[in-house]
Amino acid sequence: MVMNQHMPIAIATSELSSGATLGDAMLALNNSHAEELSWLERERLNDLVAQAFYARRIGHLDAFMIALDQDGHYDSPNFQWFRSRYARFVYVDRIVVSASARGKGCARRLYIDLFDRAARAGHHQIVCEVNREPPNPASDAFHAALGFTEVGSASIHNGSKTVRYLSRTL
Repeated sequence: MVMNQHMPIAIATSELSSGATLGDAMLALNNSHAEELSWLERERLNDLVAQAFYARRIGHLDAFMIALDQDGHYDSPNFQWFRSRYARFVYVDRIVVSASARGKGCARRLYIDLFDRAARAGHHQIVCEVNREPPNPASDAFHAALGFTEVGSASIHNGSKTVRYLSRTL
């Protein structure tokens, strides 16, 4: 059976540690977008994938998404903001698309798959944050098109970054 390279594929922690290829590629892709996502080290990536409600990629690594539910053990101030306000949610920690795959619908496919999996698991709310400062207008427009609305904002990292908190009801 040939796997459709455009469908989301689960990311296994064994893929990140047994062969350096996928883990190294994920770190490189993530860290090339550290301003928007935040820098990751290998151990942190492995931990996020291990506890993720949703960790999927498209192709070898055209794009990937990592999302945690409310039971995640995560010290991110953004995750903690949602945890202090909502009893049940799925938090999109990061989504990134490689330059060669932009404009091909990868991020939309990952989100649609996440919405389906979250709904089947009984979740009713998907949440995330998008940078206000430094601005990320492409992400703002993308999330608005998917039906996300702003539910709050915060200044984090000693004021070096301002984020908008977004939510979408399933």
